[in-house]
This record gives sequence, structure tokens and C-alpha cells, in this order.
Amino acid sequence: MSTPLFTGCATALVTPFQPDGTLDEPALRRLINLQMDAGMDALVLLGTTGEPCTLNMEERERIIRIGLETVHGTMPVIVGTGANDTRRSIEYARQAHALGAQGQLCVTPYYNKATQDGLIRHFTAIADSCPLPMILYHVPGRTGMTMTPATVSQLSLHPGIVGLKEASGDAALAAQMIEQSGLPLYCGNDDLILPLMALGAVGAISVVSNLLPAQTRAVTKACLSGCLDQARAAQYALLPIIRALFSQVSPIPVKAAMAETGLLCDVLRLPLTPMEEPQRTHMMEVLRTMGLTK
Repeated sequence: MSTPLFTGCATALVTPFQPDGTLDEPALRRLINLQMDAGMDALVLLGTTGEPCTLNMEERERIIRIGLETVHGTMPVIVGTGANDTRRSIEYARQAHALGAQGQLCVTPYYNKATQDGLIRHFTAIADSCPLPMILYHVPGRTGMTMTPATVSQLSLHPGIVGLKEASGDAALAAQMIEQSGLPLYCGNDDLILPLMALGAVGAISVVSNLLPAQTRAVTKACLSGCLDQARAAQYALLPIIRALFSQVSPIPVKAAMAETGLLCDVLRLPLTPMEEPQRTHMMEVLRTMGLTK
């Protein structure tokens, strides 16, 4: 297996906006400090949860700079560089590398999609064009694009491709990815952290850790320590809020929850809109039950 960029838990951080829709830089710094205080193992900026498709290059640069300045070397900063245009992904990767990021998270092309050979050529072109270590990102529910274990195995031969975020929700497929590729695998489904780590995943890239960083990290820490009873209890404790946070398109619910707990403004960029009923009322009930709100 390749040496992983990190082991344990990374938060796929939301991008906070002001009520007028502009970047909320003070809130971004506060959120990063909360992650650092919880001992998070890595930070992912501009992943799906960060609404990257709505951000221009200047905003991306500002977010990366703030992330790196705030973290100040205490944990790896990984930047989402995926796009459905290979040339644009290369631009994103080069920007992140030039600013000093430690890794990139690159999703499969969406909408125009690709053949398996096209996926291999796409990711290879990005990795060849920029030395920033790459974690592949497989989330077919959002992209309509599935990578086969054979494709992941072929890509694992590239020295610049060092991991896989697996978010298909299919534990059997994840096991095949690990078995055939040897790439360090990160769970991309918060409700499957324990199962996938039991199968050999080295950690998780999480959404729920935006809200509960220490509790989410506790699952991965227990798994890495072989304390499965402890990991099981921690995973089950998170399941009610995980279900609520994915009752509508992410990051709609997690931003609503974070706003309710005073962490940011409940502002998203179109086409995403604030959380709707009845899911919002149910999530607020979960938050109260967990003691996160009054």
C-alpha cells in the first residue's frame, strides 16, 4: 500500500458565506480553528461540501490561503481540484500546489462523464501536469460516473496518485478497490466509517465532522487502535445526525445545522437553497436530542 497523505479523519469543510453571498472570511477562520482544536488529522478545502462549482479562481485562492495560514503546518491541507474539463482541473491543481497545499482531491468528471479509458487518461494528465499528490474521489451518486476496481488499480501505478476517497456507499466495491489497487482508501460516507475501516480503509473524509469534529475523529481513532467496541459505540452515536445531514442534498443540511448552533450564516449559492420542511424540523429535533441546541 502507498504511504497515505494522512490517517484518521479529515473534514470536508463547508465554505461560509455572508448574507450577501460573499465569502465570510472570519467564519472560515473560526471553522478551521474548531477543527484544529478537535485534533483533526487533515483538512479538505473546496471539496463537494465547499460548493466549489460556485467559486471563481480568486475566491478559491483566498480560501486556500486562509486555510494554509490558519492551519500553519499543523495538519495537511488537501484541496478539491476536480472538474469535468481536464484542463480546468490542471489549473486548479497547479493553483493549489503553487499556494502550498499538501494534496489534491480530484473527483471523476461529471455531466459529460467518460469511459474507463477516459478516466485513466483524465487523472493521468492531471497527475503528470502537477506534482501535487492526488486522492481520487469516487462518488457516482453525484457524478453519474463509476470507476471500476480495474481502473483504480491501473491508476494506482502512477506515483502521483496516492489515495482514493470512496463514496459509492457500496462496502463490497470498496473492499475490491482496496484488494486490487493497494491505494490507501478513505471512507466518504459518514455512516460507513466503521465498516470500511474494518475492511482496511485508513480513515474518513467527513461531512458530519464540520459539526462534531471530535466525535467523528473518535470513530477513526478507535478503528485505527483496534478498539472496535469503542468505534461501534461512537459510530452508532452519530447515526441520527448523519441521517439528518443527508436527508437533503449536502451541504444544505449541514449548513442549516451549523447555523442553528451559531457557527455560520445559513447561506448557500444557487442552485442550492436553504433546507426545506419537514426535514429541517426533524433535524432540529435531532440537534436538541443530542444537546447541540436548546
